Amino acid sequence: MRKALIVWGGWPGHDPDLCASMIRGWLKAEGFDVRIETTTEAFGDPGIHDLSLIIPIYTMSKIEKADALNLCAAVRSGVGLAGHHGGMCDAFRDSVDYQFMCGGQWVAHPGNIIDYKVDVTKPDDPIMKGLKSFEHRSEQYYMHVDPAIEVLATTTFTGEHASWIDGVLMPVVWKKPYGAGRVFYSSLGHRAYELDVPEIRTLMTRGMLWAARE
Repeated sequence: MRKALIVWGGWPGHDPDLCASMIRGWLKAEGFDVRIETTTEAFGDPGIHDLSLIIPIYTMSKIEKADALNLCAAVRSGVGLAGHHGGMCDAFRDSVDYQFMCGGQWVAHPGNIIDYKVDVTKPDDPIMKGLKSFEHRSEQYYMHVDPAIEVLATTTFTGEHASWIDGVLMPVVWKKPYGAGRVFYSSLGHRAYELDVPEIRTLMTRGMLWAARE
């Protein structure tokens, strides 16, 4: 049985406890043995190197450098990393090692909760197969991203809330290698209920399975 670790905490506005419970259920349905922890010290445990998958749900907050480096080493060795929204890519803002692994960092969501479109750009990728572009109402994440990521879905900013970004094409869903590990990220899912949007649930579940080490 493959083993996964979910570590949740940090800013409560992203419903990290509810998201952890939902994702735990999805992974258990796929046959994973899932452990949940609530402190960043869990990332420093040498035992995480034996896992199949790690899911951080930890917006903002701090992580000790040794714990971040142990997490990065585990993923480089082949452990999968997957996550969503601020729980993965607005975590540990002062840890460049962590950001280098993730492939992107949140910097703004102009207009806060708005209507926008998610465009599927790799419809033949197994993670996105069968999914169509869709309208969504939530935070439209503006991110600083690694040019090496493989982009699976994007969104286009209108400039309504920040005129200088009119027409900017922004990655929403991506995957990337990190050493021998696979990293998957989706910027969707500001609140837990959004994870139950069919498109979001599908791409998240597939992304986690893609990232997980066999």
